[in-house]
Amino acid sequence: MATTRIIAFFNLKPGVKVADYEAWARAVDLPTVNGLASIRKFEVFKTTGLLGSEEKPPYRYVEIIDVRDMGQFGEDVGTPVMQKIAGDFAGMADVTFMLTKKIGWKRAKAEA
Repeated sequence: MATTRIIAFFNLKPGVKVADYEAWARAVDLPTVNGLASIRKFEVFKTTGLLGSEEKPPYRYVEIIDVRDMGQFGEDVGTPVMQKIAGDFAGMADVTFMLTKKIGWKRAKAEA
């Protein structure tokens, strides 16, 4: 079964302190989500700028969630622990989650 990659872009809500969100992400969100049976890998990134521009990035954070099994993921996110995490996250961030599908490409074999 192919991995589904979910990419989330988000900014913190007004009044949410960066240090508070990042401490929660490290202590609660990252270890809990990475411990789910359905998750291959979950990472959170803080944006640092826009390539070739002095403009501010439109989103402060990006999450990459690699899901092994979307059916199991649905079950996992329905648990009381994950419902609490989702509620806490929704209270801190305005987020857009996008499902993605990889576009295939193969490197040409070198001639011998």
